[in-house]
Formats: sequence, structure tokens, C-alpha cells
Amino acid sequence: MAQGLFDCSGKVTLVTGGNGGIGLGFARGVAKMGGDIAIWARNAEKNAEAKAELEAAGAGRVIAYQVDVASEEAIVAGYARLLEDFGRVDCVFANSGRASRSRSVLTLDANEWHDLLAVNLHGAFFTLREGAKAMVARAEAGEPGGSLVYCGSLSMVHGIAGINNYAASKGGMGAVVRGMAAELGKYQIRANTIAPGYIKTGIGADQGMTEEMKARMAQVDAHFSAKTPIHRPGRIEDFEGIGAYLCSDASSFHSGDTIFIDGASHIHAPYAFN
Repeated sequence: MAQGLFDCSGKVTLVTGGNGGIGLGFARGVAKMGGDIAIWARNAEKNAEAKAELEAAGAGRVIAYQVDVASEEAIVAGYARLLEDFGRVDCVFANSGRASRSRSVLTLDANEWHDLLAVNLHGAFFTLREGAKAMVARAEAGEPGGSLVYCGSLSMVHGIAGINNYAASKGGMGAVVRGMAAELGKYQIRANTIAPGYIKTGIGADQGMTEEMKARMAQVDAHFSAKTPIHRPGRIEDFEGIGAYLCSDASSFHSGDTIFIDGASHIHAPYAFN
């Protein structure tokens, strides 16, 4: 059934890390517009919970797979299963990643450097590359189009001390996405990056926190909210609209962009005289 401008019915969206946080918010936006969704994540219990939530939100069909995106072989095998189950893929959100364990460039060792890049850079690249292959094959069969999306961060544009491997992964993939947009546009495949600001992804997860931990989190929220023109943390719900937009044909001429979902914090000078 048509859902209007952001109709996703008949489209298949793959979301890596789609069983929670930003990935789940993105997937929920697609689900509300009637799209089919494939989730790649490693936690079977969380996958089952996300599947039930997305089906309740209105998804046409949801399948959750346990795929380790740090492995190129697992990604290739994951696409084989996805295409066997769904027959197509229309949108890919390469969202899986982890935070840096480093706090200084002076102590960032080789193991931490490479371990993070295996997921945040290499895993994201292979995820989008294999999705592009499937979309190009469909375009060559007479049905062009598709949407490749990467989850970046403000570290792509802000110098942030200490987390150099994280920033390198996000900035590197931002360049990859722009290159994909330039190369794949002839197939009507677009490629974009979403750059979140401070997002509170653990809403409802503070039940096991001590009062001291809750107070600390409140301080963190207040700190980042004060630096954001829209004075609040982001929520996973803030990614539902961009998910539906980038999956749907409404974004068919939007490519090569970095879209900031950050309450305008990337352009805000907190020391301004106002």
C-alpha cells in the first residue's frame, strides 16, 4: 500500500548494526513506510527484539542475520543469503562500528589502530561495495537505482583529540562514499553519509545504573546539550525520517552528500557573543 512521498514498500533495506541505536532508528523509519528490512548484527537476542519491533512498526518483512562485518568473507556470504531470501537490495546503511579505546595519539598502538579500522573502515567499505555490486547487476538488467548510506560522525569535520583511528575511519569512508557517488551515478545509484552529533542511544537502559552513574550521564547530556543550538541530546527517533527519505525515491537526486543530524552542532561556535 502506498505511503506517500517517502513510500518504501517493495524496497529492501539492509542495516548493519540494526538491532539498536542509530541503526534501529534508521530501520524503524523504513519500517513505518512499509519497507522490507534485513538486519546484520551479532547478538541473537537483540536481533529478535529488533525484528519484533520493526514488524510492529509496519515493515513488510524483517529478517535478522548474525553477520560479523569485520570479515569480508562473512559480508559476501551475508549478501548471498540476503539476495536468496529477498531477491534484491535497494538501500544499504553501513552503520556498524565501535568507539576508539585510545585517548592519545602518543599511546595509540598498532593493535588498536588496526582492530578499529577492520570494522569501521574495511567492514563498511566491503558492505557498501557488495551492495553496489547487487544494485549495478539489477541496473544492467533494466532496473536502475539504489541508495548507499554510511554512518559517519562529527570527527569528519572536527579535530577531536585522542581518537585518531576513529576519526581516520570516518573521514576515510566519507571520501569513499563521495567516490562511489561519482562512479555509480550513471546507474542512478546514490551514495551519502549521515553524520550524527551527540546521540543518546541508551534510552531506557539506565535501569541498571547506580545513582552516581545516572548523575554522571546527566552531566554528559547537559555538557553536550549546551554546545548544541537545539539544546538536547539526539535520539534514535531523530533518524527515522532520514532513513525513510534515503531509502525512498524522494532522495533519487540526492547524492555525494554528508548530512548532519546533530542539532546544528557542527556549525555552532559556543564561544560566540550571544
